[in-house]
Order: sequence, then C-alpha cells, then structure tokens
Amino acid sequence: MENAACVVNIGPQGIRKRMRFGVVALFVCLAAGVVMIAFGVTRPWRLLLVLPLASAASGIFQARAKT
Repeated sequence: MENAACVVNIGPQGIRKRMRFGVVALFVCLAAGVVMIAFGVTRPWRLLLVLPLASAASGIFQARAKT
C-alpha cells in the first residue's frame, strides 16, 4: 500500500483564514475553561468545550496541511 500524498487545495488566503479561526477558537475555549473552573462549574458542563476545541484543532490542522 502506497503512502497517500496530501494535495494542497487552498490558497494563502484560505490558509490564513483557517489558522486565524483555529487560534481564536483555541483561546476562546481556554478562556471559557478558566472562567468555568473559576466559577466552579461541574465537570459535565466543562466537557462541552470539547466540541469547540475540536473545531479549533481542525482549523489549525487544515491550515498546517494546506487542505
């Protein structure tokens, strides 16, 4: 089985857009997590941060892979 090559399919503007989204979403999630911990929010509610964190990671990974 051959290794699949990743084909670049977005331009520089798309890369910047995805990276900006990922970094901003990451910082928003981190800030929300700190606020939730500071106010004593229970763990199940803090677990909801997984969804926006996954979106942030997706944006950063897409920008790095240029896909």
